[in-house]
Amino acid sequence: MIPKSILYLLLLCLAIQTRAQHVINIDATLNPSHKTLSIQQQITYKNTSADTLREIYLFDWANSFSTKTSPLGKRFAENYDSSFHFERNEDRGKTTIGKLYDARGISLQWQRAEEVDIVRIIPGEPLLPGGSYTFSIIYTIKAPDSKFTRYGIDKQGNYRLRYWYLSPAVYDGGWQVYSNKNTDDLFLTPSEFSVALHLPKNYLVTSDLNVVEEKVSQNIKSTTLFGENRTSATLYLEKSSTFETIETDKLQIVTNLQNSKVNPPVQALMIDRIVHFLDERLGAYPFEKMVVSETDYKTNPVYGLNQLPRFISPFPDGFEYDMEQLKTITRRYIDNTLIMDSRDDYWLQDALQIYLMMEYVDTYYPKMKIIGNLSNWWIIRWAHAAELEFNDQYPILYLNMARNNIHQALTTPKDSLLKFNMNIANGYYGATGLSYLKDYLGDDILNSSIKEFYAKEKLNPIKSADFENFLSEKTELPINWFFDDFADTRTTIDFKIKRVEKQGDSLKVFIKNNRKNELPISLYGLNKDEIVYKTWTKPVDSISTVTIPAQNIRKLALNYEGRIPEYNRRNNFKTVDGLLNKPLQFRLFQDVEDPNYTQFFFMPIFEYNLYDGVSAGLRLYNKTVLPKAVIYSLEPQFGFRSKTLVGSASISYTQTLDQENLYAMRYGFSGNYYSYDRGLFYKRFTPYITFAFRNEDLRDNEKQFINLRNVNVYRDENPNDPDQEPNYSVFNMQYVYSNPNLINYFRGVADYEISSKFSKLSVDLEYRKLFLSNRQLNLRFFAGVFLFNDTRENEDFFSFALDRPNDYLFDYNYYGRSEDSGLFSQQLIIAEGGFKSQLEPAYANSWITTVNASTNIWRWIYAYGDVGLVGNKDRGVNAVFDSGIRVSLVADYFEIYFPIYSNLGFEPNLPHYDEKVRFIITLSPKTLLGLFTRRWY
Repeated sequence: MIPKSILYLLLLCLAIQTRAQHVINIDATLNPSHKTLSIQQQITYKNTSADTLREIYLFDWANSFSTKTSPLGKRFAENYDSSFHFERNEDRGKTTIGKLYDARGISLQWQRAEEVDIVRIIPGEPLLPGGSYTFSIIYTIKAPDSKFTRYGIDKQGNYRLRYWYLSPAVYDGGWQVYSNKNTDDLFLTPSEFSVALHLPKNYLVTSDLNVVEEKVSQNIKSTTLFGENRTSATLYLEKSSTFETIETDKLQIVTNLQNSKVNPPVQALMIDRIVHFLDERLGAYPFEKMVVSETDYKTNPVYGLNQLPRFISPFPDGFEYDMEQLKTITRRYIDNTLIMDSRDDYWLQDALQIYLMMEYVDTYYPKMKIIGNLSNWWIIRWAHAAELEFNDQYPILYLNMARNNIHQALTTPKDSLLKFNMNIANGYYGATGLSYLKDYLGDDILNSSIKEFYAKEKLNPIKSADFENFLSEKTELPINWFFDDFADTRTTIDFKIKRVEKQGDSLKVFIKNNRKNELPISLYGLNKDEIVYKTWTKPVDSISTVTIPAQNIRKLALNYEGRIPEYNRRNNFKTVDGLLNKPLQFRLFQDVEDPNYTQFFFMPIFEYNLYDGVSAGLRLYNKTVLPKAVIYSLEPQFGFRSKTLVGSASISYTQTLDQENLYAMRYGFSGNYYSYDRGLFYKRFTPYITFAFRNEDLRDNEKQFINLRNVNVYRDENPNDPDQEPNYSVFNMQYVYSNPNLINYFRGVADYEISSKFSKLSVDLEYRKLFLSNRQLNLRFFAGVFLFNDTRENEDFFSFALDRPNDYLFDYNYYGRSEDSGLFSQQLIIAEGGFKSQLEPAYANSWITTVNASTNIWRWIYAYGDVGLVGNKDRGVNAVFDSGIRVSLVADYFEIYFPIYSNLGFEPNLPHYDEKVRFIITLSPKTLLGLFTRRWY
């Protein structure tokens, strides 16, 4: 039998081994003139696994900036961030490794993995379980410009260094190695850091690590830093320190977050309150100090607050500063102590951060509105948006993604998230889910469990499954639904009250789950706006029945207080007696959806075309800030030039699919009535169906569409053109393939049309390439052929156009569609032939094929050229070409084309050259919005 003393010693050794840390010693010298750090680094790697290791991986994320084709460079391009691609090589940053050797000075084999920011080392001997291996690296890092990620060197020569050293990767049965993709998710186990910095004496050092020693010799300042159980060693090297230290009785907060509206004593009181709040809700922070920087905040800001300049802030003085410090301190608190896989199992950290913010606002700002003091303005206070509390923003911003069918499961790897989901929606969804779970469990079980779990597991590597196991021991209620059906799927939440039956003094309520998941739902009994009764169902997967007392209940509602982030709360109401489940509401201007009402909106609208002039009217519609399945719009307008009632109407239904490549089907009908010439009007009626396809990876821009429609046009007869076709119907079938990216852009359209007098087929292919040399090449190919054409030979209304399509389907936004002279005739829409010069023959009634090309000369100035063949029955085949200069202020949106040389000769020498200049201009707010949303979605 083993003596107790030996047993205790074995247990102690096991505990020490389990808590074993890597030891990282760094000696770094800053050379400001070259923007480099010369580093000698020693790593003692502890193998805490049960496996023998024959290789060791290091993160070298400083080298992720070294090339445009690195995973980081590709991620910038995917996010339409062109600054990295066009930057000079010397400003990108890189790592140069000079020597790598073991404790005996023997050189080790090493290589970069396929990615440039991961280093693989072959130890001199296998590393046994429980053993350690010491090796050293001599290398130099070039700091990148801070404009890429906010970390690096700024214009003032200050350094903000985050991933500046080689870091040992985690092995937990497999190597957790991955590249930097600007997702702030480097995964390291707590290590012991010792850092010796040698800097020009005018630099000041700020770090989470403790300062052990600082001395100056011959204009060189040497600073020694030390820290245990640390997962990072972020440094701020400044010529003039922007940081100040706030002392609390819990820890020091070193911060450079400032707000001129809040004086320093109040700032200190707010920080002290935040620290005490986190200490109460989580537990004691294990380190002496925490650095909270403006860079940290801007990397993960309070969205909404950061969208407005401070001088027009609608929030009370101090609130913004409090929220900024709260979010940043909470993030540092959690990231530095809850050690989780930052890429594959991060969601609990995100959810906890936002959940604690919600709890803080409920505690200290319970009446704060989502739009602050603007809710008191007479022009706004009538809106539902003015009634929303600050915490109501979290489910709304998640639902923005869910309603667009681009939401993602909380367990999605971080580098696979859309930017909006990564920065906003998923954290908000997770936090709202914790609020949902808290209400379901009751008696503050969740909050006490979070605090106990934090005390038990801080600084230990954990997984979200550990929290599930811990929480399940604290309640008899089932909670697996939260982790399986809420967090681990992208299936949305939607319940409805199917029917209600009166049974004596009780009500039997039938609740239907409209989705394929199993979740609980809260049921309320209401008397006007007063909550008479509330209960929770067990997790429902199809239909559940609940019997409740009927006394004083006039209406039933699911999720009445909105604690659950439901996809559709408009179907949550059922009157016990009465016809309407919800009252009607009419509102001026678009508003946030209010599920308590059936809403109708109206707003003034103004449009313009040459023939109607300015048309003003009223739009009646049901669209809210969040998308809906059924959308309708009625837009009667009065044209002040045509002195006629014009306008449009439309209705559509979009069916979204969660789990299929076919992710949406839209069915709709639209109608228009406007002028198409002076004193002449057209009516267009179009039923349509669209099928939309995409890949499972939502970050992949590849999409495919099948569009089916029947366009019916009725035009006033033009007395000056007795041969026109006033009325016609065209069936149009279209296949669209789209894969837009910053580096490689491709779009292809196959189009088929048939009517009583013609049938035509066309292909439109567009390709753009941004080369590593920053040269951009744009190519477009168009080919079209009539399968039959029974129109008159001298009629080109339905013919293919070389430069200006007739737009008989009324698809294009021409401001003067019937003009053949003057400014409006110079409007260019790249379609069909895509030529810029006005050449003869201008149309093709048999077939046409053209190639359009352009390449940049300098920044936004391009040279373009077009060549083509135009086939007509009466004229045969003609070869055409043109060339010129394209000024692209915003590609496809604002461009000017100056013709130079074509079949007409040297065009600047021709009469009226100003009339030959063509332009593209987009005034539609909806279209322009796409320029900005593509960076997020």
